[in-house]
Amino acid sequence: MTTKKTFVIITIALISLSFKGGKKAYVVFDDLGGKSNYEKILKKAEKADIILFGELHNNPISHWLELELTKDIFEQINPNIVLGAEMFEADDQLIINEYLGGHYSYNTFKKEAKLWPNNSTDYQPLLDFALGNQLTFIATNVPRRYANMVYKGGFKAFNHINDEAKKYIAPLPIKYDKNLPGYKKIVKMAGGHGGDNLPKAQAVKDATMAHFILKNYREGSTFIHYNGSYHSNNFEGIMWYLKQANPDLKILTINCVEQKELVKLEEDNKSTAHFIIAIPETMTKTY
Repeated sequence: MTTKKTFVIITIALISLSFKGGKKAYVVFDDLGGKSNYEKILKKAEKADIILFGELHNNPISHWLELELTKDIFEQINPNIVLGAEMFEADDQLIINEYLGGHYSYNTFKKEAKLWPNNSTDYQPLLDFALGNQLTFIATNVPRRYANMVYKGGFKAFNHINDEAKKYIAPLPIKYDKNLPGYKKIVKMAGGHGGDNLPKAQAVKDATMAHFILKNYREGSTFIHYNGSYHSNNFEGIMWYLKQANPDLKILTINCVEQKELVKLEEDNKSTAHFIIAIPETMTKTY
């Protein structure tokens, strides 16, 4: 049995057992902390141009719900969907296109692309859903080497890159608001390490993901984007850049959080997204 199949079986078993035993694998809340449900997320998705699914990278419930929501939107709401993810860097787009075009196997794909260690269990099911349904999957993230350049030298690091490199980055100069709470929090959490360049490196990622989402969104489609929750929490990050480019976009955000108890939403998690999915902090991790 493959690792991926084993993971799926274990995850389903955990979810089934948790509900039978009276313990819930997750609870959905609205932005104000009121109890909600998966069906309401799906209902809101009907009117969304873009969905930013903010995941916890090592949480199996996040990944399971990403796949289920994608399937349900495709089957029940809009078959014209485009998928995209932070976990794939823009310079791997050709490799993704070739894989989705059926030109080579997964074994070749995993050797050629810069895949995350948890790709086979957490992100490959999304790619394979795109493969099976002839959907477009966009690698939205800036290549990490360019984010690292900004971390070391600020935005001026881009002054001397060539036009080929610029294809994989949001259009320069990148708009940046250092007073956004999310970026200020990064500085605070880092304790001064990295200075102003740390949030700038984050901004390059946010701006680039927004850029490639917009570049591939078409009117009448639904773009579903998977990213770490910090990239879209509090309606900032990617969403801020999307709104700067097009204030009329209808964007739905989802934030996954872990809590000790699921009876109510913790105060710090309120108003972080349109829907907040609370998951037990004891949930099995994917890595």
